[in-house]
Amino acid sequence: MNKQELRAAISIGLLYVIRMLGLFMILPVLPAVGADLALATPLLIGLALGVYGLSQAVLQIPMGLLSDKFGRKPVILAGLLMFIFGSLVAANADTIIGVIVGRLLQGCGAIASALLALLSDVTRVDQRSKAMAIVGISIGLSFAVALVAGPLVFVQAGLSGIFYFAAISGVLGIVVLFTLIPDAKVAVRNPEIGLRPERLLEITASPDLRRMVLGVFMLHYLLMSGFLVFPALLAGTGEIQTSDHSLVYFGLLLTTFVLMGPFMWLSDKPALTKAMLLLMIGGFAVSMLLFVNVVNLYPVLISMAIFFMAFNLLEVILPALVSRSAPAGARGTAMGIYSTGQFAGAFAGGALGGLLLSTGDMTYLLYVNTALCMGWLLISLKLKKTGNLGSQVFHLDHLAQLSAKEVADTLLSVKGVMDVVLLEGEKVAYLKINKDQLDTNALMQLEREGLATAR
Repeated sequence: MNKQELRAAISIGLLYVIRMLGLFMILPVLPAVGADLALATPLLIGLALGVYGLSQAVLQIPMGLLSDKFGRKPVILAGLLMFIFGSLVAANADTIIGVIVGRLLQGCGAIASALLALLSDVTRVDQRSKAMAIVGISIGLSFAVALVAGPLVFVQAGLSGIFYFAAISGVLGIVVLFTLIPDAKVAVRNPEIGLRPERLLEITASPDLRRMVLGVFMLHYLLMSGFLVFPALLAGTGEIQTSDHSLVYFGLLLTTFVLMGPFMWLSDKPALTKAMLLLMIGGFAVSMLLFVNVVNLYPVLISMAIFFMAFNLLEVILPALVSRSAPAGARGTAMGIYSTGQFAGAFAGGALGGLLLSTGDMTYLLYVNTALCMGWLLISLKLKKTGNLGSQVFHLDHLAQLSAKEVADTLLSVKGVMDVVLLEGEKVAYLKINKDQLDTNALMQLEREGLATAR
């Protein structure tokens, strides 16, 4: 990567951090103190926690398409302004209803797809995977930082202080957008990142991809509904104050990141990925049952460690499975549908979790979640093993001399190339490959010598 690409990737990663901090810092705090707000009920607290997912799920694909028409930066600016406005509404709210409205408006700043499109615009084809890795690391770190920073900011500045912090970070995001991220000379239609509406039906028709979308829905449902009970579980031990929650989450996340290392190594092996997926879903079910039956500090912490290890590992496994399973040139579309499922799950976790707490108690919610985990496990048993699949970009220096069919046929003749997509106006082909079978030398020779000489 050159300096401009590295700066752009880091800056776009920073915009993701800003957005996620503003959305997630409230998670460990609101369920613990939300009852102090006027009109608060368990249902409304749950809605306040997860309602951002509703607006995100509805708007993230349209915002990406709007960025194709009106430009990346104008759409991202509009999203950041909406995020700032929603944060200010929530910061000045006197009732739980005001917080819900503010969180809904925060979610309307659905800039994820536009940010990925911008990343594609300002990086070269062969450098995009590195840029995506930088963004992915930023997203992972921001979630951990949010869980630790939320209680710290609350202790110093109260609930409104968290939302003011989000608003200020949104302003910082605008500065980053216009000072550090270069303007794209041309908008790139990269099907590995961007959405292709004409392929939506093809993607949604895949049973395995539907199971993966259900998986990320359940993952974020469990996260949001889990945070509705975590503060009560910690308080129930009689040993943890709200002001100490940041230390608890820091210790839990640090421990789980260390413990999940061997599981990460195993899940990276295609033959074992499904087994690790099923094991972590089972881990969720076990943690739910443990939450019902433990009251002492260390058993509660162990149960939460199992929960967070399962969550963090599945946050890695599921998108990797989607990426492997998506047809050539449709990874961006598949990930767009996947992200919609993620946001919908966050909304459902807050709304349904709050409803279950309103009609029953914490035990009722945990038993329902256990049953849902078992259903998720049964559905996931039908997932097919994907093999060691991946995507690759192939440069076409002699495309003008060959028809599209000849190009595709030549590439498909290479052992290990499973699918080929060509886009008019681009001098690259998007390949779906089996890494274990790929004849790398033959593919490199084709790219080096040109397709015309290979005929």
